[in-house]
Amino acid sequence: MAHHPKHERTLVIIKPDGVQRTLIGEIIKRYERTGLKLVGLKMLVPTEEMIEEHYLLDPSWKKKVGEKAISSYLKKGEKPPSTDPVEVADSVVVSLKKYMSSGPVIAMVWEGGHAVEVVRKITGDTEPRSATIGTIRGDFVLDSYQMADTDTRAIRNLIHASGSIAEAEKEIPHWFLKKELLNYRVPHEATLYEPVLDTAPR
Repeated sequence: MAHHPKHERTLVIIKPDGVQRTLIGEIIKRYERTGLKLVGLKMLVPTEEMIEEHYLLDPSWKKKVGEKAISSYLKKGEKPPSTDPVEVADSVVVSLKKYMSSGPVIAMVWEGGHAVEVVRKITGDTEPRSATIGTIRGDFVLDSYQMADTDTRAIRNLIHASGSIAEAEKEIPHWFLKKELLNYRVPHEATLYEPVLDTAPR
């Protein structure tokens, strides 16, 4: 039997800037009110090694991130720091290690229908400057690749969210032990997922 989309899980990390700006409650509210269920939560200060391992769990991550950053520059008529995606990504990793280990983060696992896609949609574009108003990044951040590169730092975009189901399946065990993830039911799951919606008065 196929795995039902309602059991899909994704990793979300509120980065140090999100914690420092006291946006934890607002960010959680945005995901929770959609109907997603929080099944894992912890606060920690990650090591640089943990961050490097996290971003290199996907062997193709460097190429994808480098290409995305270069494309963003070109789209805005700006010159990228390099035309080599891996070179761009290498500098991103160095900056991310410093940024993500600079203070506490909130690591979370969310569960629900198409969780990966829904969380990415609510979160908004990786570059806050390009993020749509109504998304978390579009509403609360004004950073850009250009400003981050000018200051030789990571882009401050409040949140990391798994980019795909395969990515989530690698990232979740990197941050959580199996026993730290809970299976429980909340009342609204019946309304969201039961094949027959029984709302008749009794």
